[in-house]
Amino acid sequence: MIMLVLDIEASGTEYQTHSIVSLGAIDLDNPERRFYEECRIWDGAHIMDGALAVNGYTEAEITDPKKQTEAELIQRFMEWSQHIGNRTLVGQNVSFDRDFVHAACNRAGLPYDLAYRTLDTHSLCYMHILKRGLTPPIDLQHRRSALNLDAILNYCGIPDEPVPHNALTGAMCHAEVVSRLLYDKKLLPEFMQYPIPWL
Repeated sequence: MIMLVLDIEASGTEYQTHSIVSLGAIDLDNPERRFYEECRIWDGAHIMDGALAVNGYTEAEITDPKKQTEAELIQRFMEWSQHIGNRTLVGQNVSFDRDFVHAACNRAGLPYDLAYRTLDTHSLCYMHILKRGLTPPIDLQHRRSALNLDAILNYCGIPDEPVPHNALTGAMCHAEVVSRLLYDKKLLPEFMQYPIPWL
């Protein structure tokens, strides 16, 4: 199951103008091997109020000069990930996280060597539901899938992600649902108390 679970929290939704503020990752082949670090935003990065409401940071915290820079964080993460045999990224809407990492590497003048192709927990769960002969939930107002991370966690027998969102907690949630959806197996000790509903 060698893959790289990734979750970031950012100062907004646009990788060109917003910054990473924290990054969590888990090596699925060795799930006790985890990465979590925080940083201050890069000079000139925009801040979206809604993003801070989601991740719980204050503007003072994400501009704290005592924190490492985004460039320092991304260098440490890229170095940490080098020992993983398959660095295909997996997570919920993980192309968002991938694009932030790629942009951070560009801003830092670092090579980006992670895969462009990703595995998305939304697609995995949607397919799992269909293969069981069930109907995935639909957001009728917007006429689209309603499988956000909390819905996927609940489908897999796990409570909602704690709020405010934390990048390591997010990565742990992604890792656990991937293991349950692909292998019908629990993965992390933090979730062992929750049974897999379809077994």
